[in-house]
Amino acid sequence: MSLENVHIIELPTVHDRRGNLSFIESNGTIPFDVARTYWVYDVPGGAHRTGHAFRTQHEFIVALSGSFDVILDDGHERRRFHLCRSHYGLYVPNMIWRELDNFSTNSVAMVLSSTLYDEADYIENYEEYCQTLAADE
Repeated sequence: MSLENVHIIELPTVHDRRGNLSFIESNGTIPFDVARTYWVYDVPGGAHRTGHAFRTQHEFIVALSGSFDVILDDGHERRRFHLCRSHYGLYVPNMIWRELDNFSTNSVAMVLSSTLYDEADYIENYEEYCQTLAADE
């Protein structure tokens, strides 16, 4: 995979003077069925969370509240995406190294995953990630 496969997805939004509503549908709004949802919160403002990649798991990341940066790396290129609104999110395919950084106070990152939790799917060492990429090329 390369960063060319990463993209922002604008979520459908129902506008109403009483408040807006956005939604996500598996294999409609996002390009995979959702097997797991988790969220990251109570991260101290400005904090950085260490990186990892997934061998098979795809993700869709949304800033439900506040803002944060998602730093992505495909072994050749590195890009930073700033997420700050709940009506769009970032699609991240498998085998892309990712880090979360620059959290605003009280931010909430919601992540939709294509697989159930599997510790063996994680690559948590960047050198191992680069070696895995090289072996697959």
